[in-house]
Amino acid sequence: MKISSQEEYGLRCLLCLVRAQDTGHAPTIPEIAATEGLSAPYVAKLLAVLRHGGIVESARGRTGGYHLATPAAQVSLGKVLMVLGEPLFDEPNFCERHKGSETDGECVHLGDCNLRAVWQTLETWMRGALDQITLADLVQSEGQITELLRTRLADVVLETATPLITLTSLNRLAD
Repeated sequence: MKISSQEEYGLRCLLCLVRAQDTGHAPTIPEIAATEGLSAPYVAKLLAVLRHGGIVESARGRTGGYHLATPAAQVSLGKVLMVLGEPLFDEPNFCERHKGSETDGECVHLGDCNLRAVWQTLETWMRGALDQITLADLVQSEGQITELLRTRLADVVLETATPLITLTSLNRLAD
C-alpha cells in the first residue's frame, strides 16, 4: 500500500481540525498551513477536496474557518482515504490495464485470474480495517494508537480469517 502526498497531508489537515474542535475555534487556511508546514494554496486544494467529499465544512467571515462536517468519532480513515485518493484495487479497469503488452484484445487470463482475486480480497480486508479507525482515534498518543490498532485490527483479522486449502492437501484427501 502506498500513501500519496495528498492522502498524508489531507489527513494532517483533518487532524488539525479535530484538535481545534475542543477549543471551539475553526482554523483558517493560513493557520492550518502554518501548523502543518504546508503552502496555503496546497491546504486550500486539500480542504476543497475534503469539502467536496462531505468531510469538512467552511464558514466565511471574520470568525470563519474550517470544521468537520460530522463528529470525528464518526469519520472513518477508510472514508477519508477514498475521498483523498483512489481505491487500493480498482477492478473495472484492472484486466484492461494489465492485459499484457503483446496482446491486441483481452487479457490472456480473462476468466481465470488468480492475481485479481488476491488484490480484490486484500482491498476488501484493507477497507474493513481502515473503516475501524476514526479521526478521533488518530489524535491519541502514538502508544495509545498502536494498542488501539492492535486490538481493533486483530478483531478484523480474526473475523475474516479462513483456513487456506492447498492443492497438496486436496491431493491427500483424494488418495
